[in-house]
Amino acid sequence: MRELVSLVMSAKSNQQALEKLVGQNETAILRCASKITHRYITKSDDEWSVALLAFTEAVESYDLNRGSFHKFAELVMKRRLIDYIRSQVKFSPELNVDPVVFDTEPEKEDENLSIKLAVAEQVARQDNNDLKYEIEAADKCFLSYGFTFFDLSECSPHAGKTKRVCAKAVQYIMKNPVLLSDLQASKQLPLKMIENNCKVPRKILERHRKYIIAAVEILHGEYPNLAEYLRYIREVNE
Repeated sequence: MRELVSLVMSAKSNQQALEKLVGQNETAILRCASKITHRYITKSDDEWSVALLAFTEAVESYDLNRGSFHKFAELVMKRRLIDYIRSQVKFSPELNVDPVVFDTEPEKEDENLSIKLAVAEQVARQDNNDLKYEIEAADKCFLSYGFTFFDLSECSPHAGKTKRVCAKAVQYIMKNPVLLSDLQASKQLPLKMIENNCKVPRKILERHRKYIIAAVEILHGEYPNLAEYLRYIREVNE
């Protein structure tokens, strides 16, 4: 760990150290790019260049207060890759606005990230649209937890049973002000407490952590339009 931090700090001003750091993390950079784009990425793809530039940006802006370098670098790469994907999307006027970023019909999982981003971005780009401002505000909120609004397309529950389990976890946090306050202060989902009190499988909580946090923040905050997309959560019986 100390060796990595030392190399990162040296790479800020030493090109040779930077090249060595990139070489050691080449696989991780490609893996991150593939994960975000949902396709296999090689060094001949534009996404590699985007991820590489983002990795370099992470090196230049990293300091010890940011915690793990690898996690920080992954977050920077994720943001830049999402920005790149959004810039490449061609918006169709026939594409209906639908809350796919938050929700998908049970058993109809759709992993086409570009379409999901296109829908959300189309909404965000509309003039005089309250939803646009809610998305922007929610994105800023989610960044404090280490993820973005558009990450939700990857972690939203699809099966009816899983949706109900996640809704149960969200309801439990919403009904416990102290727990909600701790979540917002620590930026960590209280997995053990939810698991013990709601009898919710830990694996589901971990897999859908971002979605649960996002739902709590949206339903608790001032996001009336986004909250409509999560209306079913209030209707689920505990």
